[in-house]
Amino acid sequence: MAARRPRAWQRMLSGRRLDLLDPTPLDIEIGDIAHGLAFVARWNGQTRGDWPYSVAEHSLLVEDILTRLNPGIDPQWRLAALLHDAPEYVIGDMISPVKAALGQEYGAMDDRLASAIHRRFGLPSTLPLAIKRKIKAADRVSARLEAITIAGFDEAEACRLFPVPQSHLLPDLVIDLRPPAEVRDSFLRRFDLLMGPAEQSGPQQQP
Repeated sequence: MAARRPRAWQRMLSGRRLDLLDPTPLDIEIGDIAHGLAFVARWNGQTRGDWPYSVAEHSLLVEDILTRLNPGIDPQWRLAALLHDAPEYVIGDMISPVKAALGQEYGAMDDRLASAIHRRFGLPSTLPLAIKRKIKAADRVSARLEAITIAGFDEAEACRLFPVPQSHLLPDLVIDLRPPAEVRDSFLRRFDLLMGPAEQSGPQQQP
């Protein structure tokens, strides 16, 4: 008798069952993503303040940074920035040392989920390399600010671990700590704002 396959799906609040080994766009809902990310803490929760700094709040900041650093960038790439950590709504936010210890399996699962999420919302399954680099640059700006502001790093250590070009420093950026439900609603409003023009323009193959 063949061994029974271990359960690899999670039931979402929407009622969807998302298979982590074989995710499909049909099983993905933005409400599940927004809710999950609003309750997942960055930095393993090791941050100052009365509220956890969530992946949803981080995602809003990264999208804002991307837009500031790249004026006029297409809304679909702003949407990609908002969703850059979306797989973490189901697999959680793993800090870099844990990702390194888990190796390729974690990366492969993350890639499968990201691909399904992108297809669900009209983005290319794999983002253009130039866009990936722009989002990564915005992500690093956010990480450096978070490290210094709420995660207990001194400025010298944060600058060494999260190098950022001088031209990417945005002095008026702030870290916002809010209740999860409030962050979830802000995430959904930003998503709705970006999906309108993204749907009208359709997928773009070049940045």
